[in-house]
Amino acid sequence: MTKLKTIEWLDRHREPQCPPDPRFPDGVDLDLSKGRMPVCTVALEHPAKRCGAWLITCPCGNRIMVTTAGRPDDPRSVKIACLK
Repeated sequence: MTKLKTIEWLDRHREPQCPPDPRFPDGVDLDLSKGRMPVCTVALEHPAKRCGAWLITCPCGNRIMVTTAGRPDDPRSVKIACLK
C-alpha cells in the first residue's frame, strides 16, 4: 500500500507585518532538492491565509515545514528530494 503525501496548514493567527517582495508578485516555486532525484513536488494554496507554515509529509517519509506570511510572495510550490 502506498502512503499518500499530506499537506497540513499550521495557522499562527497573525496577519502580514511587512510588504511583499515586488520581485515575486505570483509567488515562489521552492526547489529544496539540491539536484537530487527522485523528487516530490507539492502545490500549495497560494497565497496562504496569513502567517503560518505548511507541514508536508511525502510518501517516502521525508517531512519538511515551509513558512508563509500571507502575502503574494509566499511559496506556491515546493520540490523536495525523496529519502530513497
